[in-house]
Amino acid sequence: MENNNLNVLDEVNKGATMGMDAIEFVSEKVGDPKFRSVLDTEYKKYDEISKRVNTVYAKYSSKEPHETNKMNKMMTWYGIQMNTIKDQSNSKISELLMQGTNMGIIEGRRLLNQHKNLEKDVEQILDDFVTMQEDSVETLKKYL
Repeated sequence: MENNNLNVLDEVNKGATMGMDAIEFVSEKVGDPKFRSVLDTEYKKYDEISKRVNTVYAKYSSKEPHETNKMNKMMTWYGIQMNTIKDQSNSKISELLMQGTNMGIIEGRRLLNQHKNLEKDVEQILDDFVTMQEDSVETLKKYL
């Protein structure tokens, strides 16, 4: 079971760091101060999840939790650059962020369904992460 806890924490942390990366990459393209503020808030939520993962991870391993690897980070950056060359509107940026967030929700729900015997603190972080992403989609929908 300990291995499942570590795997789940690693996946959550990768998702959180990928969310932070994506927001960081698009924020420079956002001209609307209100939308930028929304993205700053979303970034802080991902950062908080990542910090919680780091705290709990130490109970299960002396290593650091996995983050987004350089190749994925580069691909995310490149994808954002290509998809916003002609359109840097709030709608387009919201759409891109929602696509990534939806992938995170799917993976999170899959993890919740596949791992029924997680430690409570790990399960709570995973559940909070999925809920946070679902709330994020609702927030981003307003900018489509």
